[in-house]
Amino acid sequence: MAKRRGKNEGTLYQRPNGRRRAQVCIEGSRASFTADSKAECQAWLRKMLDQAGQGLNYAGGKMMVGEYLQVWLENNRASLRLKTHDQYRRTVEKHLLPHIGNTRLKDLRLERVERLYASLLKSGSGVRTVRIVHAVLHRSLEKAVRYGLILRNPTDGAALPQYKHAEMMVLDETQVSQLLVAAKGSRHEALYHLAVTTGMRMDELFGLRWSDLHWVSGRITVRRQVQYVPGHGWSFVEPKTRSGRRTIKLGEGALQALREHLERQQGERVAAGERWVEFDLIFPSKSGTPLDPSNLRLDFSRVLGQAGLPKIRFHDLRHTAASLMLNHGIPVIVVSKILGHSKPSITMDIYGHLYNEMQDEAAQLMDDLVTPIALTPSPLPALGEGKGPGVGVRAICTQLHPKNESPLEEQAKPPDVGVKR
Repeated sequence: MAKRRGKNEGTLYQRPNGRRRAQVCIEGSRASFTADSKAECQAWLRKMLDQAGQGLNYAGGKMMVGEYLQVWLENNRASLRLKTHDQYRRTVEKHLLPHIGNTRLKDLRLERVERLYASLLKSGSGVRTVRIVHAVLHRSLEKAVRYGLILRNPTDGAALPQYKHAEMMVLDETQVSQLLVAAKGSRHEALYHLAVTTGMRMDELFGLRWSDLHWVSGRITVRRQVQYVPGHGWSFVEPKTRSGRRTIKLGEGALQALREHLERQQGERVAAGERWVEFDLIFPSKSGTPLDPSNLRLDFSRVLGQAGLPKIRFHDLRHTAASLMLNHGIPVIVVSKILGHSKPSITMDIYGHLYNEMQDEAAQLMDDLVTPIALTPSPLPALGEGKGPGVGVRAICTQLHPKNESPLEEQAKPPDVGVKR
């Protein structure tokens, strides 16, 4: 016979075969557990009731990881950027569902999570990929905790592979000049000029409109980016952070490049005729629509080869702009504002190595500032010798006084007779 227990305490009874069974009702659903001893069943009951008291949802006990991840993606669609949601979806489908999709959500443990990361590395996935997988899984399971499906996030404390940062590829001043000379005549000449002088990202350059440029003040404002998502096409989106929306002062060289670019673009608009789609973009395709990144990369590779420069990514022009500014004494807070970083510490984290290269100059400067110099004062004559103060005192006093005479001599002069003071 079942032993009567208090309300919401569950049921504990002995089955005909002698084994013990415990049952508890959570959110209208009944969970059961069978064991050989009464103590085991009591321990299970306490565990289930404790979990229910902490907000554990009964559905979490049966839900698979794969099922939950699909629900999570759908529930968060509205709060994520289209491109971010697409990246999360591809990460889930490619790396998470095949490995842990059939694991019960409540059974996922830290050891299993770390085994997943090790397996991805062994199969050839890069460190960055594994860290992205971790970021997506951690974020999704944080929400599972809030839903009450699990008590804690099993990815907390997971060991992650460390980045081995490759040496940053940047161009020096001579190489930048070579690049811009080689770009002469290219329809992307002005784009390269802005990229290397402002450090704007490719998506930011693609999103610039002529209405963002104030010719008189020579300032241009970054207000949007062009974002491409496979299967959805391109769209205009705002910068991710408030600091990404910024106004940048342009030099006369960049403004002249833009004037020539505008003249060239007007010719392209006429040539395109009805095919031209007006978005007011500064750097559009030949039909007025947002530029295709692959076409720009092809032209950039061609220009690098023509200039005899090493192969670098287009994004390295951003690093080049930052390094040139920092190496020429532009304060890091100003560089941070130009690049659109949310705080100067981010700029320091990325480009701090440049300061190591400037240590020779700093060391020499500090040496010059604090090098001890022995000063030998002039000997003072004995009291009463000569007229007035000694030569040494006169020399010192003359340096301290704006006039060419010692203040001691002024004090020694008798007041003018008959002159009111």
